[in-house]
Amino acid sequence: MHNEVYIQIEEHIPSIRRYAHALERNRHAAEDLVQDCIERALTRHEQFQPGTNLRTWMFTIMHNLQCDRKRRDTRRGIHVPLEEWSDGASTPGKQTDNLEMRDFRRAFEKLDPRDQRIMILIGMEGFSYEEAAETLDVKVGTVKSRLFRARERLRTIQAEMATPRPNRYRELGLGESVHAA
Repeated sequence: MHNEVYIQIEEHIPSIRRYAHALERNRHAAEDLVQDCIERALTRHEQFQPGTNLRTWMFTIMHNLQCDRKRRDTRRGIHVPLEEWSDGASTPGKQTDNLEMRDFRRAFEKLDPRDQRIMILIGMEGFSYEEAAETLDVKVGTVKSRLFRARERLRTIQAEMATPRPNRYRELGLGESVHAA
């Protein structure tokens, strides 16, 4: 029985890894989260209820681990690893896809973490409403309404980001806008 659970856990590692990288913007923190999730699933496999969804169980473990980490980090204070700071020091390519993805990522990061999680589970990982509800320990109706509101917020943020702001120079105290001439 143990080998069977281990094999099943191994099958879900790619989706667990994607979810971790979506939750954690830092590559190393995401990999640590993956390792902790797998370790917890392996050491506590007897807690898994046969006949239920193993993938959902593992995502729940990861969700809880990440929540615990965020609480711990909040108590610890602000910490900016050097590799995160240096990422902003380079210029991405000028390809349209990169720019669109960058804009989407910026808009997505402005969402509340709760909205990000629900969109990742359903939009990226393909969870059903029921699986997402079980993972997040909320009702299915709550998942549906949160997802609707999260999508609306994302659309609003993207629209605001796309709106040209001709007086931006004046707002920044840099004089007249080039468009104001």
